Amino acid sequence: MPSLFRSALLALPVAALALTSTALTSATAQAQSAAMDDAQRAAIETVIRDFLMKNPEVILQAVESLQQREKIAEAERAKKALAENQQALTRNAADPVAGNPQGDVTVVEFFDYQCGYCKAVQADVQRLIKDDGKLRFVFKELPILGPASVIASKAALASRAQGKYFEFHNALMAQRGQIDEDVILRLAKSVGLDTDRLKKDMESRDVLSVIAANQTLAENLGIHGTPGFVFGGDLVPGAIKLDEMKRLVAAARSKS
Repeated sequence: MPSLFRSALLALPVAALALTSTALTSATAQAQSAAMDDAQRAAIETVIRDFLMKNPEVILQAVESLQQREKIAEAERAKKALAENQQALTRNAADPVAGNPQGDVTVVEFFDYQCGYCKAVQADVQRLIKDDGKLRFVFKELPILGPASVIASKAALASRAQGKYFEFHNALMAQRGQIDEDVILRLAKSVGLDTDRLKKDMESRDVLSVIAANQTLAENLGIHGTPGFVFGGDLVPGAIKLDEMKRLVAAARSKS
């Protein structure tokens, strides 16, 4: 056996012993360090707990600060999403539009025919459109309150083929109480719609794609309830009064 090879073999146990010794020393040091860290951590936690017990208002201040930061971050996300989705939001030819088609300010409303808040603001929406001759108003069907809402939206969108969207829309909004397919078709007939044709058109690809697109757009914008308004570049969730609507339109107009 060559001497070099024999020397290497003899050195292996020594190297292994050295590595083992080093590993044990390192493990002991880590254990001591961990013990010290635990002790320090316990001391720090005690100080923090005592401080919070004596100053509980700090917790409320921290929560309020976090909520404010989240609110600002959400507003920034919404503003970015509005900018990125302007075409789909305001210029989708499949959406019903009221008011002045060439208006200098566009307002968009996401709504559901079973939403009590949507029905509550309906009169103010109509008044806003009537009073402002330079306003363009886009209606976004967003059925989120169950199967009856989906049927109502499909029927409303299908009514456009017969030129009766706004008459039917207003009738659905004026309806109080629960709605179902029978109620929806009765209202359709009351405004002069051919219900047999309507039922066929309700299942068209065009109608279904509008609802799907609106749901995707609402999700992208962070709209999770109805009504949801967009005034120019500002997203405004929830029901608002006529005076606030007019103020928001004026603000949007001043920025355009």
